[in-house]
Amino acid sequence: MNLREIKDLLDAEIICGSEFLDREVNSAFACDLMSDVLAFVKDKAILLTGLVNTHTVRTAEMMDIGAIVFVRGKYPDDDAITLAKDNEIVIMSTKNILYTSCGILYNNGLKGSNITQR
Repeated sequence: MNLREIKDLLDAEIICGSEFLDREVNSAFACDLMSDVLAFVKDKAILLTGLVNTHTVRTAEMMDIGAIVFVRGKYPDDDAITLAKDNEIVIMSTKNILYTSCGILYNNGLKGSNITQR
């Protein structure tokens, strides 16, 4: 699924990175604990979260996550937006809650990141 489809499905606003909406993603990962993102995100995932700060963008950068969807209509501060632009990370905001956003994407064929138990 590409980011443009995700934007349309979630009725999301593009905050930055509109030039990268043709990127493909293989899975979605949803959480507010960035330590879980570091531990479990797999290749070409999109991150859905309510945590709007530069730490979220830094985590996405480290994990090679090309897009972040902020839920519940949340909007990042200017520092987070600048950091995302510098790292070519797409940021979107949707009015949907996290649960609904994940359900919409799952029902339209986007799988979740598989977590291997330790």
